[in-house]
Amino acid sequence: MATTPSATSESAAIALVGDRDATVTAHPAIERTLDALGAAWRWLPTPAVGDPTVSLAHATGVWVVPASPYRSLEGALAAIRCARVSGRPLLGTCGGFQHLLLECARNVLGETTAAHAEYDPATPDPVCTALPCSLVEVRGAVRFVAGSRLQALLGERCEDVGYHCRFGLSPAWRTRLETTGLVFSGFDPVTGEVRAAEFSGHPFCVGTLFQPERAILHGPPHPLVAAFVRATRGNL
Repeated sequence: MATTPSATSESAAIALVGDRDATVTAHPAIERTLDALGAAWRWLPTPAVGDPTVSLAHATGVWVVPASPYRSLEGALAAIRCARVSGRPLLGTCGGFQHLLLECARNVLGETTAAHAEYDPATPDPVCTALPCSLVEVRGAVRFVAGSRLQALLGERCEDVGYHCRFGLSPAWRTRLETTGLVFSGFDPVTGEVRAAEFSGHPFCVGTLFQPERAILHGPPHPLVAAFVRATRGNL
């Protein structure tokens, strides 16, 4: 298991579930953000998840990070399920958001063959599909639904968030996923496309297609990440 200078594998720390690559802008940005917030963290490569009750035993929270496809799809989904079921704070950004949707489809709806088009381009009914317009290195605004956790944390809208993604929610799955307690709470204010979601009834389970970690590249940590860190400390 990969570790970091801020935490050992036996220490309480935020688990960064993903396959670290120094050339992926989001990965060092996440480390910088958590360091700025004084949070301990460690990397957990997706093939190392295995039994999540063991690999996440010391995790104070789980951040499923960008840069998919992951080396182990099942590892990423197992980490998400563990955090969702146990009530552990969970943040999924970009690819992490997409896999939160897929995990919900498979393990809450029971659609065990539900697929992601990035892994299976021929799948006829993907939960996540190619976006109508790529969001690779795009910046834009997001509108948040009144009464949602994201609206309470970030206000009515964020005017300038960064993306690096080509896949998002398939509209055909939106209604089905909403029956599970998943709330789609962030939208592109122009196209109406989904940009964020959260689980009602969970202490902190949020996914965003945008990458809040990129805020550290030009300013202070994003308030969403600060809220996630607070949640990992029991300050909800």
